[in-house]
Amino acid sequence: MKQLRTLVVDDESLARKGLAIRLEAFEQLQLLPECKTSREAVDVIADQKPDLVFLDIQMPGLNGFEVLQAVQERQGKLPLVVFVTAYDSYAIKAFEVRALDYLLKPVDDDRLAECIKRVISEHQNVNDEQQDKLINLVAEVTGQDADTLLERLAAGEAIAADEYPDYIAIKDSGEITRVAVKDIKWVDAAGDYMCIHAGEDTHILRRTMKELEQDLNPKLFQRVHRSAIVNIKQVEKLCNQQNGEYHLQLKNGQKLKVSRSYKDRIKQLILS
Repeated sequence: MKQLRTLVVDDESLARKGLAIRLEAFEQLQLLPECKTSREAVDVIADQKPDLVFLDIQMPGLNGFEVLQAVQERQGKLPLVVFVTAYDSYAIKAFEVRALDYLLKPVDDDRLAECIKRVISEHQNVNDEQQDKLINLVAEVTGQDADTLLERLAAGEAIAADEYPDYIAIKDSGEITRVAVKDIKWVDAAGDYMCIHAGEDTHILRRTMKELEQDLNPKLFQRVHRSAIVNIKQVEKLCNQQNGEYHLQLKNGQKLKVSRSYKDRIKQLILS
């Protein structure tokens, strides 16, 4: 079969070169010079029209989905795309929807071989359906329906994501655990780590409280203290103590202190 002209896009030098070297072992692929920036990737994809792109999701400037948006604006047709990510939760949610395939860093050799096999199979049947998958994928991530997305792209409008992920991905000792957001009862800080209390388990996540807040829907999750976030649906009651302090009691009996600055907001959410 004709070799697939293949492009690797990643801002991390070691990740980019490491993947490219491993892809050289597949005779079905013809590697193009790698792209180290998202802007460069848009130009190369639009001008050279590769058959296949291994596209990093998290990059400075444009993320992987925004790269696809920019290419869509310039040429309309998109290549086959394999997304590459560390463990970003919104990306994993997107992969579940309509991605051709995805690879988690560090890339496993067997998983890479499986991916290439799938790509070769898909390439035999490339049609408009694959284009629809990618466009609908971008629509899913940005919270727009496909028709609206295309209209906005054609008009040159900016597209901003407004959905919250259904899962939080937590990496520990080389394993990635996907925790359903709906199962999270509360979160508290432990130094440089976050303790995610979900179901009967506690997961340790190395992120700041501020970063985690951005992934949680504020209609469901509320900061109650500088070091704690609670799932409002898990709150049983708000208690006023004799010393004037407040605490929340969750359905499982857990008690969380409420800072005075968050008291009124908590009351509003509980009563709404």
